[in-house]
Amino acid sequence: MRLSPASAALACLWPGMLACTASAHAAARHSPRPPSPPAAPSQPAPAPAPPSASQAVPGRVQLAVLRERGNPPFMLPGQRMVVRGTVTPYVAAQAVKLSVYREGRKVAVKVVPVQPLGNGSGEVHIIYASASPGLVQVRAAHYATPAQAQFSARSRSIRYVSTGLSSGAQGGSVWLLQAELNFLHYDVPRNGVFDEATERAVVAYRKLTGLVRVPTTNTRVFQLLQQGAGGFRVRYRSDGRHVEADLTRQVLAEIDPGGRVNAIFEMSSGKPSTPTVVGRFRVYEKTPGYNAKGMLDSNYFIAGYAIHGYAEVPDYPASHGCLRVPIPNASSIYSWVQLGTPVDVYDEYGGGTTHVRGNAGP
Repeated sequence: MRLSPASAALACLWPGMLACTASAHAAARHSPRPPSPPAAPSQPAPAPAPPSASQAVPGRVQLAVLRERGNPPFMLPGQRMVVRGTVTPYVAAQAVKLSVYREGRKVAVKVVPVQPLGNGSGEVHIIYASASPGLVQVRAAHYATPAQAQFSARSRSIRYVSTGLSSGAQGGSVWLLQAELNFLHYDVPRNGVFDEATERAVVAYRKLTGLVRVPTTNTRVFQLLQQGAGGFRVRYRSDGRHVEADLTRQVLAEIDPGGRVNAIFEMSSGKPSTPTVVGRFRVYEKTPGYNAKGMLDSNYFIAGYAIHGYAEVPDYPASHGCLRVPIPNASSIYSWVQLGTPVDVYDEYGGGTTHVRGNAGP
């Protein structure tokens, strides 16, 4: 069969195309594949972010002065002041800065780790002693950490006193002395000045504590004040509102109902040759002002025996039978004592007399 020239040309071209196509497929099958791109390296899991301030545990600290003594509490020079801080709640690995201030100036600093107490709270403490007088306070500060928020506190202020006080002294130690005596109901001002009224109160305190009867203070006076010594012991509670005159200690006390002491004064009773009569009496007459004998604001409780003001009130029995009190105290005693007020006079050592003399006087 004869083909036309065009058909012959097509016939020649077709087998070639098939051959080229077959060769290409074969080449594709036998040629190496291009390498796949490398996989991206795996990233480690991010670390958890630290807690923010809003996530930190809130806390608080309460400061307490341990074994504090006195009313109000105070310290003698060199005594150790122990302050404990209770931190709530306890969080591990926390610390508190404790700073000691005297008269507003920082004098000591200590950073203390919080120790667990086993009840959900923690504890810190500091010990401080001062040889110098002044008002001392401990301040605590916990600065914010990722685990616990910031908090702070202050202790009560404690005064280190100057113990050797005498006429004319002024300042914090005198104020504290007056506060201690006032707490025990001595008639004393609260002005921070060691004046004559303070001297009288100190002498009365020394009488009740068995110390030498001088108008000054020393370490022993403040030791006794710390111990709460020197209070007046009421003997006749059932007498209601009454006066007690203790001839043994040479003090006079106003007693409110229930045996509550209102005020304590120094006093001078009858000397051995003209002793004060002892017993239980009632005020039967009151005469205001001075009389011819120099007696001021007299409160008579039997015959010529009276409680009255007088210019001389030594620290020992010196009167002619009356109960002398200092002139500055006479007015207040006169106002407090009423007609009919019971007066109980006693001497624990058997002094005084039951014999009522007709010539008793100041």
